Amino acid sequence: MRFLHHIPVFAFLLSAVHAWTSTPFNPPSIPLAVRTPYLSCWLPQGSGAALNSVWPEFWTGSILGWAGFVKVDGVAYSFLGAPAVSGSTFTQATQQSFSFTSTQSTFVLSAGPIDVTVNFLSSVEPTDLVKQSIPFSYMAVSAASTDGATHSVQIYSDISAEWVSGDDSLTVNWTTTTGDILTHQVQLTSPTVYGESSDHTQYGSAFYSTPNTVSATYQSGQDIVVRAQFINNGVLANTQDTNFRAVSNDWPVFGLAHNVGNVGSTASTPVVYSVGHIRDPALEYVVAGGTQARSLYFWSKYSSPAAVISEFLGDYSAAVTRANTFDAKVQSDASAISTEYAGIVALSVRQSLGANEITISKETSGTWNTSDVLVFLKEISSDGNVNTVDVINPAWPIYLYTNPALGKYLLEGLFRYQETGLYPNKWSVHDLGASYPKALGHNDGGDEAMPVEECGNMLMMALSYAQKSGDNSQLEAYSNLLDQWTQYLISDSLIPGNQISTDDFAGSLANQTNLAIKGIVGIKAMSEIWGILGNTAQQSNYSSIASTYVTKWQTFATSTTGAHLTLDYNDESSWGLSYNLFGDKLLGLNLFPASVYDEQTAWYPTVDNSFGVPLDTRHTYTKTDWQIWTSTLMNNTAARDIFIEAVYKWASSGTNNAPFGDWYDTIAGAPEGFRARPVVGGHLAHLVL
Repeated sequence: MRFLHHIPVFAFLLSAVHAWTSTPFNPPSIPLAVRTPYLSCWLPQGSGAALNSVWPEFWTGSILGWAGFVKVDGVAYSFLGAPAVSGSTFTQATQQSFSFTSTQSTFVLSAGPIDVTVNFLSSVEPTDLVKQSIPFSYMAVSAASTDGATHSVQIYSDISAEWVSGDDSLTVNWTTTTGDILTHQVQLTSPTVYGESSDHTQYGSAFYSTPNTVSATYQSGQDIVVRAQFINNGVLANTQDTNFRAVSNDWPVFGLAHNVGNVGSTASTPVVYSVGHIRDPALEYVVAGGTQARSLYFWSKYSSPAAVISEFLGDYSAAVTRANTFDAKVQSDASAISTEYAGIVALSVRQSLGANEITISKETSGTWNTSDVLVFLKEISSDGNVNTVDVINPAWPIYLYTNPALGKYLLEGLFRYQETGLYPNKWSVHDLGASYPKALGHNDGGDEAMPVEECGNMLMMALSYAQKSGDNSQLEAYSNLLDQWTQYLISDSLIPGNQISTDDFAGSLANQTNLAIKGIVGIKAMSEIWGILGNTAQQSNYSSIASTYVTKWQTFATSTTGAHLTLDYNDESSWGLSYNLFGDKLLGLNLFPASVYDEQTAWYPTVDNSFGVPLDTRHTYTKTDWQIWTSTLMNNTAARDIFIEAVYKWASSGTNNAPFGDWYDTIAGAPEGFRARPVVGGHLAHLVL
C-alpha cells in the first residue's frame, strides 16, 4: 500500500522551496548509499525535497523502499522515505539542515522536542582494497533533546524487497538471523547470474543489519503491518513473515528497531544500520580460451556475508574517523581552487567511485589470487558497457588523486584482453563488453569504433599512471600494444577521418580539431614512454613527429576569421571546448605553444551562456567534465572560474532531480539525459595538476 509509488513526485518538486540550511548547496539528488553499480541509492532532491518527503531511488529513478520512524514520548514521526500507513497516526519530522561531504550526507530533523541526526556514510577507502570492495553503506541515527528535558526515544527503519530486482513482479524470499547481529537477507527466488533488469542486478542478496543489542527488535512482513507495529507499540514483534511473494505483492519489508531510552541534550549513541548487496561471482571476464568468473576483492578476507557484516558494523566508529580525514583533505585541496569547486568535487566522489568494482580471481587450487586484481567500471546511464575507455578517461583524475593503482587495475583488463589477440582491430578497443557485468570483449571487432579517441586515451592514461606512481610495469608489459596504437595515431590523427569521439551523441565529424589534439598528445606520450623504457631512438622519432604535427595542426585549426580554434578544419566560424589539451598539461609535455592557451582563454568568455560554454557550435548543450577540464587550461582566474561557476550553478539549480548529470543545456539548464555517470571523477582535474 504505497500511495506515493506511482505519483510523479518531481511534478511538485519544482515549485517547492526548501526551508532548511544546505551546506555546501542543495544538489539535484543526494547520495545515500552509493558503493557499486548495484548499491546506488539516492534522494531525489529537485529544488527541495526533504529526507522524509520522497522515496529514495536507485540511480535510474526507480524506487528503493527505505523508511524510518522515531517515537518520542509515544508520538511517532517519520524521518526517512514517504510511507503511508493506514490506520496509524504519525507526523513528518521537520528537516532543519542538510550537508554533504565527499563520503557523507547528513540530515537534521526536528521531531517534537527531539532533533534527529541521520548520517549516511558511503566510505571511500581507495588504498584499502578489502574495504573499498565491500558493497555496504552505513546509516546512523542519533537523537538529542532541544528543550532541556529528557524524552523517551525509539528508532525504526526498514528496507523493501525493491533492493533486489528491477522487476517488482518477480518473487522474492528472505530470512532473518538473530546472533550478535540482526540481519534480514532478501533475494530473488529465481535469480539470473550476470543478469540485469532495468540496470538492477538479478542475482545475489540484499542485506539490512544492525547490532543485536538488548533493546533491538526485528520483523518482516507487509509494509503497512510492520510499520504500524512500530508506530503503535514502539517495538517490533520479533516475527518472520514466511509468505514469500512478488516484490509488489503486499510490499514485503524488513524492519529493525531500537529502544534508545531516555535522551537528554547530549546526543544519544548512534543507532547504526548497514545496507548492502552481495553477489558472487561479480563479473564474467573474457580470457584466451574462454571466460573467467571474478569475485569482489573482500572475499579474500571474509568467508561469509555474516562475517563481513559483523566486521563492517564493528568498524563504524573507525570508519567515521577515516571518512572525516578523507573529507577534510579533499575539502582543503579543492578549496584552494574555490569554494564552488570544493562543492562540485565533494558531490562527485561517491558517484564516480560507486561505478567501480574491485575483483580478484581464484587459483586452480581454489585459493584467492590477490595478486590478480582487476577493476571493472560500469558505463552507468549511457549504455551499460564494461570498462569503456572513453568513460575511464574523463573519470581518470579521481584515480590519480585517490590511488593511481586503481587506474592501473582498470587499464589492466583492457590491456590483457587485447594482448591475447582476440580483438582484431589495430586500434584500441572501445570497451570490454556491451553489457555489465559481462566483460566478454569484442572478438568480432564490432564495438563502437573511436579509433583516435581510444588510442590517445590509453596512451595518456598509461603514461600518467607511470608518472604518478613510478611503476613502469604496465609500460614494459604492453609496449608493443602501445606502439601499435601510436602507429595508428601517426597515420590518422593529424587529419582525423570522419569518426566519432567520446562525445558520440554529437555525431561523427571529419577533421576534428580537438580529436587531433588527443592523437598528437598520444604520439608524444609514446615518445615519453620509450624514453622511460630506454629506447632513445624511438623517443626522438616520435617526439619529432608530434612537434611537426603541432605546427601543421595550428595552420589547420586556427580560425582565419577570429582568434580561436575551430571545431573542425576549414570551418572558420566554428569552435568547441579544446578539453583534450588537458592531456598536454597533465603529462607535462609542453607540446602546444602558450599562444594556443592564451587564445582560448580570451575566446571562451565571449561565448559563455547562462549555464556555461557550449561543447561546440553544433548545439547549445555542454558537459560538466569537459568544462572543468577546459577550466584547467585557462591562464587567468576569471576565465577559469567561468567554467567552475557554471557547473556549480547547474548542480545547484534545482532544474532536475537525477544524480549529478554531466550533459545539459547551457541556456535553460535542462538536463540532456545522462545521470549518475562515473565521468564526474573528471571534476577532480585541478587536484592532479
